[in-house]
Amino acid sequence: MIENIRLSLRGIWGHKMRSFLTMLGVIIGIASILAIVSIVEGTNRKLEKSLVGAGNNVTDVQVCQDGYPSTDSFQAGNMPGGIPTVSEASLEQIRSTEHVTNASLFYSRSWADSIYYQNKSSQNVSLLGVKPDYFTTCDYKLIAGRMMTEEEGKSARKVCILDEEQAENLFGTEPAVGKIIEIRKEPYTVIGVVRAANEEKKEYESLDEYHMDQWGSPGKIFVNYGSWPLIYVFDEPEGVAVQVDEAKNMAAAGAAAADILNMYVTNGNLTYQAVNTDEAANSLKTLTTAITAMLVSIASLSLLVGGIGVMNIMLVSVSERTPEIGLKKALGAKPRVIMGQFLTESAVLTSVGGVIGVLLGILIGKVIAMVISMDFAISIPWIFIAVGFSVGIGLIFGVLPARKAAKMNPIDALRRE
Repeated sequence: MIENIRLSLRGIWGHKMRSFLTMLGVIIGIASILAIVSIVEGTNRKLEKSLVGAGNNVTDVQVCQDGYPSTDSFQAGNMPGGIPTVSEASLEQIRSTEHVTNASLFYSRSWADSIYYQNKSSQNVSLLGVKPDYFTTCDYKLIAGRMMTEEEGKSARKVCILDEEQAENLFGTEPAVGKIIEIRKEPYTVIGVVRAANEEKKEYESLDEYHMDQWGSPGKIFVNYGSWPLIYVFDEPEGVAVQVDEAKNMAAAGAAAADILNMYVTNGNLTYQAVNTDEAANSLKTLTTAITAMLVSIASLSLLVGGIGVMNIMLVSVSERTPEIGLKKALGAKPRVIMGQFLTESAVLTSVGGVIGVLLGILIGKVIAMVISMDFAISIPWIFIAVGFSVGIGLIFGVLPARKAAKMNPIDALRRE
């Protein structure tokens, strides 16, 4: 086997141009597959990071009706009963659940309105009533001002913290800390600005790009937990932000936390549920997997063409080396030895093309990802699959030439000398 590989490499090197043209179909096919898979893999990782817990492994457990959070539909005077306040004991029970690293209470409005700074309004912003530990749980880092304190929560002081998007939306380039904004006719002093720890400050190339981003992501305002009743003037169910050790455990940990809270709910129409964005991520990943399969199938056609080219050149090689085959058989070489030699040569030819295709595919994938501003991730399993596939192409399409060589009559072969 080693001798056959050595002879195969010598043959490839001795006919460089012919070998390269023979491998070209395999190179293009493998490179196309690796480039496609690498870009899709990078996209899937970005989806998992951005959708599953927004990159911080946090799932929100909230009161839901028909599977959707109900807090935005609650109105003063028709607050549902049967949902008790989340006790510290329940919160500690959630924190002790397997895979849970932290948990914090919050109130929320997904599409809050009536928020103003002077004559400028902020519409459809996410408004949350939080305690100081919420920022640790959800992995926010302070970039200006200071965090809230427990004393401010107990005294219901009207202080708030903005995320970076909302600070830029309301104040532009002006410092946000110290400004007073109006939230449902209540004055709140901005004491800090935060940013999600996994995010970097965005740079915009134009004002239109900035406004488009703000339209799609209005940002968040965090008010003091104790002052929430001053805004909405009635009690309402709390949510729990549950931080998990790994993204893959979010669904199970969120469901366990919801089960703990539902033990105390007596209203049959409402239940606590984990708002799992991993379902959306899985749906998108299923879609990208289907697209990948389609694109890989199309790219594989060039491998078929490359395989036919390999078979053609191996048939030519058998014809050229007929005297050599006749001499070996005359000296006692068995058909399986002759067949093994040509199969090895075919497999080595395509495997070299496969390795070149892998390197080219990684390079092409990186360039495409940079040009279209997408994530790129090398899939190690697919590298081995690609190389193995290229070897398989050589073995499959090398069978016919190898059998033709193995079945040659040594007398007829030597007569061709």
